[in-house]
Amino acid sequence: MSARVLVVEDQKELAELLAHNLRIEGLEVRVVLDGRDAVALVTTWMPDLVLLDLMLPGLDGFEVLRAIRGRTRRLPVLILSARGEEQDKVRGFRLDADQYVTKPFSLSELIERVHALLRRSAALAPADAGSATIAFGDVRVDPAARTITRDDAPVPVSPKAFDLLLALVRRQGRVASRTELLHEVWGYGPLVLSRTVDSHVAELRRKLEADPAEPRHILTVYKSGYRFEAHGGPITTR
Repeated sequence: MSARVLVVEDQKELAELLAHNLRIEGLEVRVVLDGRDAVALVTTWMPDLVLLDLMLPGLDGFEVLRAIRGRTRRLPVLILSARGEEQDKVRGFRLDADQYVTKPFSLSELIERVHALLRRSAALAPADAGSATIAFGDVRVDPAARTITRDDAPVPVSPKAFDLLLALVRRQGRVASRTELLHEVWGYGPLVLSRTVDSHVAELRRKLEADPAEPRHILTVYKSGYRFEAHGGPITTR
């Protein structure tokens, strides 16, 4: 079955150009020109990826992204916008966009990024579904349900913070550079500011560490990146 791509773009000619080229790649594509229609289709059509403009009638792209993340954490969203200011990119990533591409753009490069996101999404789904619960200290992580508890109380984290935690834990103590984490969790490192990783690490420390200022589990390795340490014994699974 072909992967489904939802193109959310109010410039009709550009939207149809994108749709035409994605269909050539064997993808099933639907186009909407309005933010509210995009939110509705995410629920009813259930795409595998969303290409999202920011300047939309009805709801702007940020509101659409917020609504998508309120419904699903796993749907890849690639922002495609003429708004290239740093503050817009940071806002997009804080709302858990997977990538941010500014207009004008290379069509062939965009298509490759679409394929890369679809491959990553397909690879993550079966891996998470088959993973056992991870336990360290008073924290329990369920990759299949994508939940975290601490002392049996739910700990809400952003989707990217959850993926980042799994990426660190599964390295079993090995150091991960920011570049490695950007590629693995966000899919395309050069588009994401390195402090994006830092801000998500800070989120995990606030919520999972007894003392975020003196972390015991999510450690900074000077000039290298980050490393996960279980402490008090090995990471256990069940």
